[in-house]
Amino acid sequence: MPTGKVYLIGAGPGDPGLLTVKGLDMLRKAEVVVYDRLIHPSILAHALESAELIYVGKASSAHTMAQDEINRLLVSKAKSGKTVVRLKGGDPFVFGRGGEEAEILVEEGIEFEIVPGVSSATAVPAYAGIPVTHRGVASSFAVITGHAAESTSSIGWDRIADGADTLVFVMGMENLSRIAAGLVERGRNPSTPVAVIRMGTGAKQETVIGMLGNIVEKVEAANLTPPAVVVVGEVVSLRERLRWFDNRPLFGKRILVTRSRNQASVLSALLREQGADPIEFPVIKIVPPSNYQPLDDAIRHIDTYDWLIFTSANGVEKVKERLEALSLDVRSLKGPKIGVIGLKTGQAVGELGMRVDFMPSNFIAEAVVDEFPEDLHGKRVLILRAEEARDVLPEGLIERGAFVEVIAAYRTEIEDIHAGRVKQMLMNEEIDAVTFTSSSTVRNFIKLVGEAALVQGAKVACIGSVTAQTAEMHGVTVDVVADESTIEGLVEGLKSLWRS
Repeated sequence: MPTGKVYLIGAGPGDPGLLTVKGLDMLRKAEVVVYDRLIHPSILAHALESAELIYVGKASSAHTMAQDEINRLLVSKAKSGKTVVRLKGGDPFVFGRGGEEAEILVEEGIEFEIVPGVSSATAVPAYAGIPVTHRGVASSFAVITGHAAESTSSIGWDRIADGADTLVFVMGMENLSRIAAGLVERGRNPSTPVAVIRMGTGAKQETVIGMLGNIVEKVEAANLTPPAVVVVGEVVSLRERLRWFDNRPLFGKRILVTRSRNQASVLSALLREQGADPIEFPVIKIVPPSNYQPLDDAIRHIDTYDWLIFTSANGVEKVKERLEALSLDVRSLKGPKIGVIGLKTGQAVGELGMRVDFMPSNFIAEAVVDEFPEDLHGKRVLILRAEEARDVLPEGLIERGAFVEVIAAYRTEIEDIHAGRVKQMLMNEEIDAVTFTSSSTVRNFIKLVGEAALVQGAKVACIGSVTAQTAEMHGVTVDVVADESTIEGLVEGLKSLWRS
């Protein structure tokens, strides 16, 4: 059996957006992923469904696996012919023991690559608004492991104390008192500004500011716990002016995203832009309809309809797929006028190369019926939607005189991955808000988490009135309904919750 290859990849300090493009590319190809403690779950979500995920995380007082065992694991998996990704926090060569792992691979004759990552030494201060160098303030910086402070002989205090303008101690929380005392004893002014940044670059980032003379007391008063980065130097005084990450509207809020897997990323990205920590819990998945034949027949005879109505972007996507399967293109859809519910649906239609003739002002079925732009008597209307959708739209159009045909372009099914973990998070009140983007997400959420659906301690935000009504029918108190039934409107609604 040919030997596999190992990629030692730096995943950055926490924010999943700081994973490099090359690191992401390698992760998506890996057959085995060996990952550390602080790797964000959304990074692991990029791995193949078939990939073997092996957790080898280390906390200061508890190691899942000793370093020698990790080394042997990498060798074993590679020798079995696997493509292995060793996913490490920060940069693998900056106090990440990546060099040790690479040495073992060399000894065993195993091919490997190093994919550098964004180091916590520079990224964490930056997310706290602290540049490690700044014109007129600091022209040099040094990075030191905080573990070295456990012994006064293992760190060159005389050289370090005044050897660089800015000192960055990674993994320095447990030895903070030794670090502060050692620097003062070697001549650093007790009034030198210090920042201790916990869980840097993540939604739970906390920053305590003090001076060498009082930082220990300030950290103890704030009950700060590891992991943390300690920054010493005058650059710390720039934080108030350059602070940008932890003063955003949704900073620190953990928000559950219940959209389908292929749609969740858009909402998650918008939430992250506002400072939130989105937890993706897709409760529905989009699957083919029970039978494609009715949809295929409708596409082939589309010119017999006066109106074609799409109720979601999913329907547009499925029509696109069927056109390709039937060796047809968008020209085969000429004839009927196009109606859509929602901006995203209209955008999907436009991307397909068609023009939208009608979109209601409110993105619900009732508004389509009330605002339809022409007399429907004798008109043939084709509605493409989910198999299990409400009957408000077809019944309303029939009442207005139309001949209506409803065809399922897709079905939604329950998605139960991570249900146990999410339920526990809800029961522990670790979720600040739950988002619902359709009635089906509400119903499936209830089925998956049961009593936890009452979202103890969490706010509930719904994309529209129909979704909110469904939530309330199931005993869920709704805190906000988006003014505009879009994911952008949903995010604005969430921001309003914490503005008031």
